[in-house]
Order: sequence, then C-alpha cells, then structure tokens
Amino acid sequence: MIAEIGHFALVLAFCVALVQGSVPLWGAWRGNGAMMALAPGAALAQVVLISIAFAALMYAYVVSDFSVANVYANSHSLKPMLYKVSGVWGNHEGSLLLWVLILALFGLAVAFMGANLPLTLRSRVLAIQGLIAAGFLAFSLFTSNPFLRLDPAPLDGQDLNPLLQDPGLAFHPPFLYLGYVGFSMAFSFAVAALLEGRVDAAWARWVRPWTLAAWTSLTLGIAMGSWWAYYELGWGGWWFWDPVENASFMPWLAGTALLHSAIVTEKRGALKSWTVLLAIIAFSLSLLGTFLVRSGVLTSVHAFATDPTRGIFILLLLIVAIGGSLALYAWRAPTLKADGLFAPISREGALVLNNLLLATACFTVLVGTLYPLLLDVIGGAKVSVGPPFFELTFIPLMVPLLLAMAAGPLMAWKRADLRGVLSRMKAIVFACLALWGFIWWYTTDLSPLPAFGIALATWIAMGALLEFSERIQLFRIKPGASLRRAAGLPRSAYGMSVSHLGVAVLVAGITASSAWQTEIIRAMQPGDSQEIAGYTLVFEGVNPGQGPNYTYERGQFAVLRDGEQIAIMEPEKRQFFVQTMLTTEAAIRTTLMADLYLVLGDSGADGSWAVRIYYNPLVPWIWGGCLMMVFGGLISLTDRRLRLAIPSRRKQAVAAKPQAA
Repeated sequence: MIAEIGHFALVLAFCVALVQGSVPLWGAWRGNGAMMALAPGAALAQVVLISIAFAALMYAYVVSDFSVANVYANSHSLKPMLYKVSGVWGNHEGSLLLWVLILALFGLAVAFMGANLPLTLRSRVLAIQGLIAAGFLAFSLFTSNPFLRLDPAPLDGQDLNPLLQDPGLAFHPPFLYLGYVGFSMAFSFAVAALLEGRVDAAWARWVRPWTLAAWTSLTLGIAMGSWWAYYELGWGGWWFWDPVENASFMPWLAGTALLHSAIVTEKRGALKSWTVLLAIIAFSLSLLGTFLVRSGVLTSVHAFATDPTRGIFILLLLIVAIGGSLALYAWRAPTLKADGLFAPISREGALVLNNLLLATACFTVLVGTLYPLLLDVIGGAKVSVGPPFFELTFIPLMVPLLLAMAAGPLMAWKRADLRGVLSRMKAIVFACLALWGFIWWYTTDLSPLPAFGIALATWIAMGALLEFSERIQLFRIKPGASLRRAAGLPRSAYGMSVSHLGVAVLVAGITASSAWQTEIIRAMQPGDSQEIAGYTLVFEGVNPGQGPNYTYERGQFAVLRDGEQIAIMEPEKRQFFVQTMLTTEAAIRTTLMADLYLVLGDSGADGSWAVRIYYNPLVPWIWGGCLMMVFGGLISLTDRRLRLAIPSRRKQAVAAKPQAA
C-alpha cells in the first residue's frame, strides 16, 4: 500500500508540474496577477508530493519490501542499514526520484526566498522549473517507475552493486545532484530573462547565489567521487578521465565561467548575452551528463546500464530543452545590449580571458568524451580517448588561466595598468622563479614541468594573499586600521580568497602526486619486507574473516620507520555473498604531506601474494584544496548581498503592461 501511495503522489506531482509550467507562464504573458500567483503554491505542492513518493520508496528499502521490483533489484536483507538507505539513490529509478526532489526543492526556494523578484520574472522562472520537472517526472513515470510490483514477492533481493556499498558513494550522488540540478536555476533565470528581453545588474545579482550554491555542491560531489575512486578501486589514482567523470566535470567548468561572467554583468553591465548563454550551457551539460549515464551508451562503474527506451526518451528531453533554449537565445540575444565598455587590460578583460579559457577547456573535454561515441555510431573504428589526450590538450589551457588568476583580481575595473600590477607582484615573480629552479635542481628531474607546477601553485597562493592584503592595506596603515578594514570586507571577498587558495593547494597536490608517485608491484610471502620512500613494510600474513554480507581476506603489514614500528596497515579483498563480486579495499596511511597506499592482490601457488605499494606525495592536498574551495563558496553564500539578492530595480506592479514573450 505504501508503494501505491508513493506512485499516486508521483502522478499528482506530474500533474502539478504541468500546471506550474503553463499557467504562470501564460499569466506573465497576459499580465494576469492571479495566474502568476499560482506558481509558489504549485512549487510547494510539488515538493510535498515528491517528498511523499521519495519517503515511500525509502520505506520500502528500509523494511526490505522485495515485492517492489526496484528494491528487489538493488537491495538485500543482509545489507547494512546505511546501504539500504543509500540504495534508494544507488540505482537509476531511485536516483531519478532524488533528482526531481532536489529540482522541486530549488523551485520552492525561489518561490519563498525570491519575494523581492519582479512578479513576472519569478513566475517565468518557476514556470521553467515546472516544465523541467514535468519532463523528468514523465521520464520517471513512463520509463523508470520506481514503484513497480513483483507478484509473487521474492524471498530476498539481488543486492546493491558492491562497489556502491561504501560511505563515499552513499553521500556522493546527493551532492552531485545538488550541483547538476542547481544549474537548472541559472538556466531558468536565463530563459526567463530572454522571454522578458531584459538582463541587468539586478538579474546577475539574483543568478549568482544559485550558481554559487550549485558550483559549491558540484565541487564537493566531484571531490567525494574522486576520493571514492582513489581508495575503493585500488589503482592508486584519483582521476582517470572516465566519460562519466567528465560528465560531471564539464558543467563544473561551465559553472565556474558563469560565476565569473556574472560578476562582470553585475559590476559593469557587460557580457550580458554571454552570461545568459553560459547559464544555458551549464545546465545543458548537466542534462548531457544525465543522458550519458542513463542511456546505456557508456560502460563504466559509475553508469546505470539501461534499456534503449530510456535513452531515446531522455535524448528527446535533451533536444527539447537544449534546442529550445538555444533557439530562444538566437532569437532574443541580439536585444541584450551591453552597457559597460572596458579596455582589454582590465579586471573585466582578465575575467573574459578566464571565460574563454574555461569555455575552450570545457569544449576540449566534450570533444574527447563524445568523439569515440560518435565514431562508433557512424560505424567507424572503435577508439579510446584516455588521459594522454586530455593531459596534452587540457593542461596547456589551464596554465595561462592559473597565471591570470593571481594577477586578474589586482587589476582595476574598466582600465588597468599591467606594468603597475606586475611591479606590485615583482617580489612574487622572483620568489616563484627561484622556487622553480630550486625544486627542479633538488628533484633532479629531466623535465622542468613538475617544478613549474609547484611554482605555479605558489604563484596563485601568493597572488591571493597579496590581493587580500591590498584590500585591507596591510603594512600601509596602522594594524588596528587594517583589522577594521578586514572586519568590514564583504564575506564574498573572503570566500574568493579562500577558494583561490584552495585552487593553489589543489594544483600543488595534483602536480606532486602525478610527477613524483612511487609504485612497487611484487609478490610477497609472510616475513618479506619492502622499502619505499623511507618506510619499511613487513608482510605478516593474511587472515580470513566475515562481514555482514561478505567474506574477506585481510592482509597485515607492519610499517616501520628508522627501525621502529609506527603503524599496521590492513588491505582487504572482499567477496560478496549475493553478487559474488570481488572488491578491493586499499589500506591508506595518510599524513599531511603524503599517502602510503597498499593494495592486496591475488595469491600464488607458492603462498605468495601480489602486492601493490604506492607512495603518493601531497595527494591529501587534492581533497584539502577541494574542501577549501567548497568552504570559500559557503562563506560567499553567507554574504548578505548574495543571500538576499537585493535588486537594484524596482518591483513591477502586478498590473504592469504585458511584455512580449
């Protein structure tokens, strides 16, 4: 009965979404205040109904109701409770339900936090959200119904994919979806602005907090997915340019460009048309990622293998949403006239360079991801586009972007003196060049690139610190006056500085872990030892055991430093009962400066075990840098100017003259 209630609530939510997507839109066209006033109530009703459906599915998982086909296919009575709950979104149907729930929550936030928005703009935004929700609810109901019954009910389920039975994967999808779906708000604001034919500083102010919230969530989601791949898949790396990884990375790149472009639109009234286009592209790439994951065109540990009907349905959604919005943009964008003029050497110019490089990098990732698929569709040879392609094309685009990141914030609006900026940074330039040469000499690398990466990270960090010190006039005025200036800075300034410092930490971590990783693969018998990076690992044997729904073989390695034992590392191999799948649980001893990473492989006939040992310098900085970026985003979101999105133009009256749509 609970499942039927959830199904019925989902049907009602679809009906409400159709009303929300049509009546307020028509009301905005006609200037009918009563019709526009329907939007907030519809948004609330949609959240309530989808929440009921989601709660019903979660109840079925918690009580192991195997008469529900979705529960039978993705759960088991022996599974720990955490994974029973996370199993709700650890599959195609349930994750789609989580998607529409988050979408509805964003719409509700606009309905009740956007009271200061002009009535026509808010109505159009909520109507676009309603249309997006209607499309995905139809996708759920007609091709991916999570409440289908089995009769007779099986005695037990088929269990969740063992790779997904991990705390990292329990929390990774919700944050990823918050990012994906969050960009729908920027998309809805962009389409609404095109319908109204007006984009100004107030519009950019309204878009920024939603974009920032989506970007922050997506950053955290990607970081959690990378961390999961690092410790769960047992290959010693943290990013493989997997197509599904790229599917989340592309909207992140577009969203980063959108954040910076919106600043120019807000501050200077420039880049209006480009900012609207970026808002459309960011969500379009989120939809493309949804298609890649759910259409069955990809084979990946991240992907949901589905039938072709689902792929065709979501492809149609993709065509309607992306094609329709781009057609509207082509029609209405010429009416969006830029106000602010600026010289190429200016803060606006630096942000334009930022956008061009990010957009080009995003396009590069898109080409590398889709090219093998398109070639396969037209009957060409099967090709694999892997890390070498992306490293050769993506990294060269990032170097000038990161170089400009330090200098750009130091430039004045409208017109800047590049010579003056570099003069203020000359101490940083000399320090980074000296560091580059020293690291190159000290590491005795043939290539200067790893040392350059560390110097580049230092350049970004010192540039961020210099920009902040200039804001508070550090060492130019009395310390007490500097503290008062620091206390008076907007929180978004602190958020920017913390995020840029996070990028510096991330770059250092990526460089060191990629360039100076040590890897040893060998067969070891109990009593054998292995030296690596100043550590001695002594293999003490393998012990079998049993978990809640799996058996394991757990290796035991003593870690010695200077002859003294400092840790015991216990990598595992797990065999799950139901899906009879082997998984690897790496043992990781982490410090601030490096990870000692240990993987237990297969056993040999002579009693030896294959062992992979990695020493990954600065790899913890990768996730530390991501967390700093997330923290910077959260700090900025607490800025009153962004939180309230106070408009600079007066609200429109309900009975305003109807505007062309």
